[in-house]
Parts: sequence; C-alpha cells; structure tokens
Amino acid sequence: MLHIALCDDHPVVREGMRGMLSREPDMRVEVDVGTGAGLLREVEGKRLDVIVLDISLPDMNGLEVLKTLQASGQKAGVLVLSMHPEEHYAVRALKAGAAGYLQKESVPEQLVAAVRRIARGKRYVTESLAERLAVDVGRGADRPPHELLSDREQQVLCLLASGKGIKEIAAGLCVSATTVATYRARLMAKLSFSSTADIVRYALENGLIQ
Repeated sequence: MLHIALCDDHPVVREGMRGMLSREPDMRVEVDVGTGAGLLREVEGKRLDVIVLDISLPDMNGLEVLKTLQASGQKAGVLVLSMHPEEHYAVRALKAGAAGYLQKESVPEQLVAAVRRIARGKRYVTESLAERLAVDVGRGADRPPHELLSDREQQVLCLLASGKGIKEIAAGLCVSATTVATYRARLMAKLSFSSTADIVRYALENGLIQ
C-alpha cells in the first residue's frame, strides 16, 4: 500500500486528487491539508511514500516546505505541483530536492503515474522538462538573471510585480515588513533595478506574471 500526503490550498483541487488516488487499490491518502504548516505538523512521525505539494501556499512557499521536510528527515518523495509553466519553477524544485514536478493542468492525466514512479524511488519529469534540464546543465552564465535569485527573492519579485505592497506581502508570508523590504533591496541590487516599475516590466517580459 502506498501512503500519500496532499497539500494544496484549494479544497476542490485536493478533493479531485484524493478521488483519483483513492480509486487506485494500492493507494491511500493519509494526510490532506491546505497549508505548509499543516503539512509539516501532520506528516511528523508518519511513514509516507509520496507527498504531493503545491508550490503556492497561503503561509509558506512550497520550496521552503520542501527544504523543511528534508531537514526533518522525512523520506517520502515529493511531487511538486504548480499552476506555473515548467520554466518558472521546475528546475528550482528539482534542485531543491523534489522528486518530480507537475503542472496542475496536467494532473488528471499524469498524477497517478507520477505518484507510482516517485514511490519507486525514481524521478518524474515530462519530456519537455528533461530537455530543459539537459540545456540548463550546460548553460552556465547564460542563465536568465532572475534564476540567480534565491527562492524567496523570486517569490517577492513576483508578488511585487503583481501589485502587492510590502505590508501585504509580509502578512501573506508571515514575516515582518522589514524582512520583505530587505528581500526587495537584494533582488533589485542583483537585477540592477531602480524602481518597482523595473520589477513589473521584467516580470512581464519574462513571463513571471500574467
């Protein structure tokens, strides 16, 4: 029996995934939560095979949750879900230790296959992502500037570009406004930006926001 945890902030998405997985005779959803903190609390001490983790959570970034899971000694393979295209977060997720990456729009066709593969200790990537990983290995200094940002810096960049203010971002990330301002200053220095307008323009040009 494969023991699975689901973490996604949309109840309807979780219900759909639970339904798909529960129809498989050898799969059981043991944890079903909507926040990163909830997941970390519920999986503590549990022996799981696969954790299906949304990258966009209301309290924590999915990549931070992933790193915390690894630091805690959790052995389950992590399948990262995202509404964002592969080129935005997939490489970061895999480098952070995820066993697979799947866009939400692909979930109905690929979720069960991805969970089975990861449960066997293997990685699950699409053909297009595999090609991107191969290119990324040899790309070196030719990487887009935003890929040089930390996970949190890129998250703050996208939130700022979406029109959110520092206090709003701080509340959403459960950190202080000073901390968010520090991330903003760091990313602007790394990208040689001088204003929020530069952030918005860059995010739009590189497809980081709609």
